[in-house]
Amino acid sequence: MPKYIIEREIPNAGSLSAQDLQGISQKSCGILNEMGPSIQWVQSFVTDNKVYCLYIAPDEASIKAHAEKGGFPANQIAKITTIIDPTTAE
Repeated sequence: MPKYIIEREIPNAGSLSAQDLQGISQKSCGILNEMGPSIQWVQSFVTDNKVYCLYIAPDEASIKAHAEKGGFPANQIAKITTIIDPTTAE
């Protein structure tokens, strides 16, 4: 199944409290449960003004549907074509 990186522009994301992040996570997980097992949230990285999320999904339309249902921005969605890491250099 394809993996996607989603860039979400969220002003002051890096200043969100642990409670704020928990609430956002709970909302996201609730929507994912409704959508079924074909779309999965793997993890997210929070920066000052953006959140970058890694998802496994059948297509970009599923990512967009999740964002719309949750009221989350999905400013850019990129399908991952290859994954490399330090072992790639070996």
